[in-house]
Amino acid sequence: MPRPGDSSGDRSVEAAIARVLAAEDAARAAVVRAQEDAAAAAEAARATARVLAQRTATRIAAIRMAFERGVTAQLAALAAEGEALSGTHALTEAELAALERALAKLAAELTQGRT
Repeated sequence: MPRPGDSSGDRSVEAAIARVLAAEDAARAAVVRAQEDAAAAAEAARATARVLAQRTATRIAAIRMAFERGVTAQLAALAAEGEALSGTHALTEAELAALERALAKLAAELTQGRT
């Protein structure tokens, strides 16, 4: 046991206390660095998520616009087809002659053998 006034014992105790204090300071600094690193990592993750969300929204908008253009084109085509089908068709001379022949043939088949 160190004797009172023993300077070597006092120096040993003071050195041990200094080492403990230095270790505590280093531990506090490490905790602060870890907290800063964690905050930076969290912000980087949030930034990445924002970029991804924006890119996704842009892609969805482009797909939606392409779909709407396609639907609009299909509706226009259907409307044009409907217009074309709703009109009357004047038969040509050749079509009238073919129709008359077909009707005469049908009439002959239906009345054949009957008086």
